[in-house]
Amino acid sequence: MAKLHSKPQIYPSSLNFLNQLKENNNREWFNEHKAEFQKEQEFIEIFAEGLLQKLNVDDVIETPSGRKSVYRIYRDTRFSKDKTPYKTHWSGSFRRATKYRRGGYYFHIEQGNSFIAGGFWGPSVQDLKQIREHIAFDATPLRDILQSRAFISTFGTLKGEQLKTAPKGFNADHENIDLLRYKQFLLIRKFSDDEILNDGFLEEATYTFKNMRPFFDHMSEVLTTDINGIEI
Repeated sequence: MAKLHSKPQIYPSSLNFLNQLKENNNREWFNEHKAEFQKEQEFIEIFAEGLLQKLNVDDVIETPSGRKSVYRIYRDTRFSKDKTPYKTHWSGSFRRATKYRRGGYYFHIEQGNSFIAGGFWGPSVQDLKQIREHIAFDATPLRDILQSRAFISTFGTLKGEQLKTAPKGFNADHENIDLLRYKQFLLIRKFSDDEILNDGFLEEATYTFKNMRPFFDHMSEVLTTDINGIEI
């Protein structure tokens, strides 16, 4: 098993295990390599704990531990055509504390497809309505964040699923229709294999999460006040 004092970083062996699992995604092979899996997962938990400690310097995170943030490797195949039993990536998420700190942090580790992400994956109907009302009233604060040098250099653009037409109740020629069409509000930064295996990746991941904060803080205000700035 990995030692608790191991440095919080991503190791090549963790990617190697995933690659082997992709070639042998069945319960027999997995059970034969259970000890190897547990060792690699502990490395990921240690990395996640390092992330959690860094996040709590500038934010307040509800997730109690790095171990609790890491998702199970077992897939839910009940409603999927893909019946392979195991995920072939490591991932985890951190939830911000209290209703006044909205947004979530996420990490995904997979050879050739690693990224740090955050935002609002599936906002409720009420939250989406609230966000759109604020955008329709005044999108300037949000645009200032999306056009800032730090945001563009880290994330490029706002990402997420969008409607093809205007949402119900809004005109297709609204000046902020480009933002009103969003159904998800995601910030994503991709990393190469060399970048995630670098011993400075924890700092880069932390920096990436920190650059989400202006967006999160704005959206938190949007979701807890009306368009006049009165708490709801």
